[in-house]
Amino acid sequence: NMRQDWNGKPYYSLDYYLKQTFGKKVYKLALDGGMTCPNRDGTVGTGGCIFCSAGGSGDFAAGRTASVKQQVEEAKACVAKKMKQAPSADAAPASETGSYIAYFQSYTNTYAPLPYLTSLFTEAISLPDICALSVATRPDCLPDETIALLASLNRIKPVWVELGLQTIHEKTADFIRRGYPLPVFEDAYRRLKQAGLTVIVHVILGLPGETTDDMLATVRYLARLSVDGIKLQLLHVLKGTDLDILYREGAFRTLESEEYLELIGRCLCLLPPETVIHRLSGDGPKSILTAPLWSGNKRMVLNSLSRYLREHEIWQGKFYFPADKFTSPQ
Repeated sequence: NMRQDWNGKPYYSLDYYLKQTFGKKVYKLALDGGMTCPNRDGTVGTGGCIFCSAGGSGDFAAGRTASVKQQVEEAKACVAKKMKQAPSADAAPASETGSYIAYFQSYTNTYAPLPYLTSLFTEAISLPDICALSVATRPDCLPDETIALLASLNRIKPVWVELGLQTIHEKTADFIRRGYPLPVFEDAYRRLKQAGLTVIVHVILGLPGETTDDMLATVRYLARLSVDGIKLQLLHVLKGTDLDILYREGAFRTLESEEYLELIGRCLCLLPPETVIHRLSGDGPKSILTAPLWSGNKRMVLNSLSRYLREHEIWQGKFYFPADKFTSPQ
């Protein structure tokens, strides 16, 4: 298996993919579509997933009351401020055309009537400084007409759909109150791919009760599906969540940084070289982070990670053999 190099990194990073695709540095703007989630409003459940904060994982998103255009402007100002604080990063473009991805992040962003979604996403995709649309949602909130809408927008500008799978193991899924079984994911995934959409899957590493083998089984499953992109997210315990209560009772422990580095290394080795790695860490807002506290220093985590990968000669696809790929699940 030939070692590949993606602009000096041993994995196919989102940054690299964006530069290849759009020919420049592109920034994600976290927006809020004003929706809730069937796991909160009583349709599937009321408490939300066990790890989800009151912000519905959109803790960095712009305010939900503002119009899309207004939210985009707020989020751009936020990005510019972040860039000033990070001297090593490229300076944020002033108002460069097509330099931003509209990322609907909080809660479930297809959980609304079709006319509402149509106006929301059409407004976002038609803004000149937006080069792509990314929609985070649940596989059980993707009726055919919603997928058809996303597919039609995908003909205007690229549309990505981000699915929170977290794990393939039903026992864990029940424990975290994910609210749907694996076949629901498989069905949504198949329909999204048939419609020509880019699909990114979220996985949480370190879920209570899962062994290393369990976690690697989830990644191997996604490797065989050849997902377009993957987010490997460290389990965070955030204040005010049900997970926080269990953690304080000593029901489980979170991963140490050494364990996490090793785990990421093993995951990367299993993934096909063409899968874009959208995230390798995950940053819960420090103000509400209970554990693991080491994860609060994002720069340190990413530096340790690149050092670890270099020292252990790890690269994406190292142990990935396409021979065992099966056709998409029926």
